[in-house]
Amino acid sequence: MIHHIPNVLSKAQVQQFRQVMDQVDWVNGKVTAGTLSATVKHNQQLPEDHPLTHELSNIILEALGKHELFLSAAIPLDIIPPLFNRYQASEAFGMHVDNAIRRIRGSNQRLRTDLSCTLFLSEPDEYEGGELVIEDTYGYHDVKLPAGDLLLYPATSLHEVTAISSGCRVASFFWVQSMIRDNADRHMLFNLDQSIQKLRMELGDTHAQVIQLTNMYHNLIRKWAEL
Repeated sequence: MIHHIPNVLSKAQVQQFRQVMDQVDWVNGKVTAGTLSATVKHNQQLPEDHPLTHELSNIILEALGKHELFLSAAIPLDIIPPLFNRYQASEAFGMHVDNAIRRIRGSNQRLRTDLSCTLFLSEPDEYEGGELVIEDTYGYHDVKLPAGDLLLYPATSLHEVTAISSGCRVASFFWVQSMIRDNADRHMLFNLDQSIQKLRMELGDTHAQVIQLTNMYHNLIRKWAEL
């Protein structure tokens, strides 16, 4: 399932990100691409080992750790630290699939990429083209979100970023290993959790239905979680 996660970063945070990012020299985006995706990847990235990349990544990770909708949808076990890319005139990233396993920078730890994330750092009216296109069972979805919003989608999906015809598209991208490996199981838990939250607001935390459904949710987590 594709999830739109709003307001991961505030507009003020996005503005601050953009100001400091403009002061750094960007590198060819192929440096983090796999063998096949490198042939269709044409963009720029902040250097993976630059102190600013670490600083901004930590801000995003802290924000995600407090974002209830993200936590409900992703059920994260671990997150590969965010990276940052930029697309300008004619740059694009053709149709590809993300690597199944990725290494956490600066370590030998590897994570399974269950979910892909794009956090938009440019407003939609700042650029033409540059849509994130995701293929799923129901066809193709063109996505261009407000700055500060995040798109969360299965890493198994084929996807692309269409060519920029004008302006500049800046984003952060990263991957999540979920405690729940299976997409269908994770989606079921998300729907159950959202229903529980609505019932809590309507009936209160001590209502018998709320307690019963919460018990079911946690027992399913126990059944499916991989730690």
